[in-house]
Order: sequence, then structure tokens, then C-alpha cells
Amino acid sequence: MKNRKIIWWVGGFALLVIIVVIAWQMAIYNNTSVQQTDEVEQAEPEEAEEPEKPEESKEPEEPVTEEPEDAAYENWSTFGYDLELTRHVPFSEITKDNVNDLGLVWSQKFKELNENIPAGNQSFPIIIDGVLYVTTGANYVFAFDAVTGEEKWRWEPPQDLIDTLERQSMPMTNRGVAVGEGKVFMITGDIGLVSIDQETGETVDHILLSDYFPTLTPENGYYETTAPIYYDGKIFVGSSGSDNGVRGFEMAFNGSDLTPAWDEPFWTVPPKGEEWLAEGLFGGGGAVWMPPSVDTETNTIYFATGNPAPDFYGEKRPGDNPHTNSIIAVEADTGKMKWVNQQVSHDLWDYDSGDSPSIFTATINGEERRVVAEGSKGGEWWAWDAETGETVYENIAFSKIDHPDPTEEGTLVYPGILGGQNYAPDTFDPELNLVLIPGIEAPSIIKVAGNEQEAVEKNGSVWAFGTSYAAPADDVESYGTVTAIDLENGDIAYQIKTDDAMRGGLTSTATGITFFGELSGNVQAIDTATGENLWNFQTSGETISAAPSIFTKNGKQYIAITSAGRDPQIHVFALGGDKAQGE
Repeated sequence: MKNRKIIWWVGGFALLVIIVVIAWQMAIYNNTSVQQTDEVEQAEPEEAEEPEKPEESKEPEEPVTEEPEDAAYENWSTFGYDLELTRHVPFSEITKDNVNDLGLVWSQKFKELNENIPAGNQSFPIIIDGVLYVTTGANYVFAFDAVTGEEKWRWEPPQDLIDTLERQSMPMTNRGVAVGEGKVFMITGDIGLVSIDQETGETVDHILLSDYFPTLTPENGYYETTAPIYYDGKIFVGSSGSDNGVRGFEMAFNGSDLTPAWDEPFWTVPPKGEEWLAEGLFGGGGAVWMPPSVDTETNTIYFATGNPAPDFYGEKRPGDNPHTNSIIAVEADTGKMKWVNQQVSHDLWDYDSGDSPSIFTATINGEERRVVAEGSKGGEWWAWDAETGETVYENIAFSKIDHPDPTEEGTLVYPGILGGQNYAPDTFDPELNLVLIPGIEAPSIIKVAGNEQEAVEKNGSVWAFGTSYAAPADDVESYGTVTAIDLENGDIAYQIKTDDAMRGGLTSTATGITFFGELSGNVQAIDTATGENLWNFQTSGETISAAPSIFTKNGKQYIAITSAGRDPQIHVFALGGDKAQGE
């Protein structure tokens, strides 16, 4: 009996060993199978070329393009990164030590996607959860995988919109979109507003602003180039057209259905024939042609206004021409004005307050202050208390200032009609307590009309050295600048010269680097603290007229920027990208 128990014990132990060995072998097999599946997925672009298995070649593609559930994104979610439009990101992967490892990850020529897309581009990309949204001239919208460049969808303008742009000889420029409520919002060139499904690219709603406010039409001189801002269920909209004598405005629409969110627009100037426009046959201005900034702490929006009209003839628009060339603060819910400050009164030089105001908390005279700041085409920078409108800094010149009144014979003025600071946005670095301003040093000769009728017919005439308005003068140097202002005391910390006028704008990072593009097609990085050049990349020789947008995926940092010229493109850079440059 004892021997039999021993035999049973030995047999049971042997059986257990066999079971363990079998289980171990199966585990190895299963693990190997998983590894083989991963290898097949990685190699599948080659398999996708097999024509005899089209269905099988498509199935494995999903895991390659599908984002893992734990993918982490840091977005560039508005026109200026945040609602305050500081254009400063807290990302830290790209440093002064490794910035020279930046290279091109992907690029796309827009005309390859649709040959009807016009030349030029001033679009500021938005990137949310790995999708890059960008516009082109004539109001095309594209959604790309922000890391791979794969096109997800496109929205093409209806023919009646194109017909309006062409019939009215309107600018084709568009500076970008806003995203909210699962929709992509764009202001269209025919003075319209469209909402697009964020996932599919299908139209949700499309209105003309004249559906609610009949005077807002292209026939009355209005046109659109600005990007909208989405905040708290509302889309904030302005327009271009100051030079055409339009009545400037800012308006809010509901994101849900594009109905008006305010009772009426905030009109920046009185109707023709009233107040300071009482004497003139032609007048107006004060257009809001760049996006507003938002202070969520006080539920306030801030916007900048353009010049009065006629541009260079002021005899029939006496006085300061209030609310033109100004920064205006209004309640976001109602449009009721909180305060206004004017940068240039009775403007005779086309010195719009063009760029979007930025909002930030800075150390000023040893104390923390929340301010709103703006650099104008007039070449001077200002800052005001965000809550009260009290002036903190004023008339800090970052350009040469010499602008006598225009004459019939012609007057040389500094800055020229391009600025100063045009629409190109500045950036604020909170760690360094510096604002960096993109500037243009290109004087103009302004010849004013002799009487109002001539001003109405010609709206004055302008020759601008170094611009498309006339031939450059041999004895006048034109260039760009980046000026750093120390918020502690308002002093200029440094100013550097750039080869080209700064038409695009600046974006800074937490690692003390500021990026920008130039009209030559060069993308440049400088040390935010000193202005020292750190990196250059020549894209294609086409002009760059917008600022970079920066985002991350799983901690990896990417820089997106559009270029213009005859062959507009989108370019995305990252560390380890292709360093082969354009010509």
C-alpha cells in the first residue's frame, strides 16, 4: 500500500510538471504572436501596395492612424494660444541646447489639394487634440493630422461666396478659425459666418451678417480677413474696411446656431452725418480687423480699432475722431463699454491700432499688475490697467517717429503706412517679464487730396518705399525689428534688426526661445532674453506672413507655420526632423 501511494504521488507530480510546461509554451507562443502582429502593423504600408488584397491591406491601417487612448496633448486652441493672446507656451522640450536639431516633419502645398486656392496666406493654425485646422485665401478650411500631415477633411467655399469676392474685388485673405462646441467657426469674406462640424467637415450653419444687420454688406465697403474668437458659447466677430469708410463694429453671435448674442453690434463710430461725421460726404472707419482678447477673470473682451476715413484727408472729420485708433473694453455678455483709450487722435497717416491687444500679469515697478497692451502702426507701445483702463505705459517708441501732416506735394513719414506694428502679434514672456514686438521700418510718402471730393474719389494717394505701392528709394533703408520692452520700468531691453519687415508675428516658449517667420521664407529662433539668433530654417523662399503655433503630443513639441507667396504651404517642425532646407 505504501509503494502504491508513492507511485501515485510521483505520477501526480509528473502530471503537474507536464501541465506547467505546456502552459509555459503556450504563453511564449501567445507573446510571440502579439509581437508578430505589431511587426505586421508597422510594416503594413508596403503590404498596402498589394493589389490583390485591397480589403486586407486597409484593415491594419486603423491602429497606425488611430490615437492611443492615453495620448496626451497640449493644444494651441485659440488664435493667440490662450484667450489672453499672449502667444507664450509653457512647453519645455525644445531648448537653447537642442534647437539646432529642429527639422521639417511634414509640409503641404495647398494648391496640390485644390488648384483654385489663391496665392498668399496669412492663416494662424489652431491645433486641438492632434488635429491642425488651417485656412487659405478665399475661405478654404483644412483639417490635418497635426503630426503626420494626413488630410482628415476639407471645407470648400460655395460658388456664390467666390463670386462675391471676385465681383467686389475683395481681398482673399483669411487669418484662421475658432473651435468650440464640436464646431469650427470661420468668418467668410462675403461678411458671413460659418460653423463646420469638427469631425466631418460638413457645414452646420452659414449666415450672412446682413441677415440680421442689413448695412453689413460688401457693397457698403465691408470685407473680412480676421479670425474669430470663441468664448463662453459666443463667437466674436469684427470686420475690415476702415479705408472704405465703413462703420466699424464688434459683434457676438451664439455658437449654437449663429444667432445674435448681443442686441446689436458695438459700433465704434457714429452713423454718417452725425457727430464728428456730420460735415463730410464720406467718412467712417474704426474697423475691428483683428481678433479680440478675453479676460475670463472679469468677463471682458478687448479689441483694437482702425483709422478714421478718409485716411489722409481730415478737414471734414474734425476733432479727435473718438474710438478710432483705440483699444476698447466691453462686457462679453452684453457688448456694453467699460472703457476706451485712444492711441492716435485725428489720424492722418493710416496708423491703425491693428494688432490684437494682449492681456497679462506683469511685474511693474515692483508690483504685480494685470494689464492690456498694444503696439500700433504708429510705432508706439502702450499698456493700461485691465480693469480700469488707467494708463500704465504710453508712447514707448519702437520705431522711428517722424510724421508731419501730409501735403499735396507729398510728405515723407516714419513709420510708413505698414507700421510700426501691423497685424503681426507680439508675445509676452512672464518669466523674463518682457514683451517682444515685431516692427516694420519702411517709410512712406503720403500725398493728400486737395479737397473732399478728390478724397472720396481717390481716397488719397500713397507711395510707400519698399512696398508694392511704388518703387523703393535708393537712399532709404527698409527692414524689420524685434524690440523687447522690460515691463518693470518700460525701458527697451534690446532691439534687433531683421532683413525683412516683420509681417508674421512672434511666439515664445518657457525655455526662453522666440520663434518667427520672415518674408524671405526663413523661420528663425532667437534668445528671448537677448535677441541672439539661435536657429534658422529656409522653407521655400515664399513669404511668411503669419506667426508660428506650437503644440505637443506625448511631450514632443511641434511648431506649425504657414507660408504665402505664389505657392502657399503649411510647414510643421520638430526635433529630429528633416534638416534639408529649401532654396
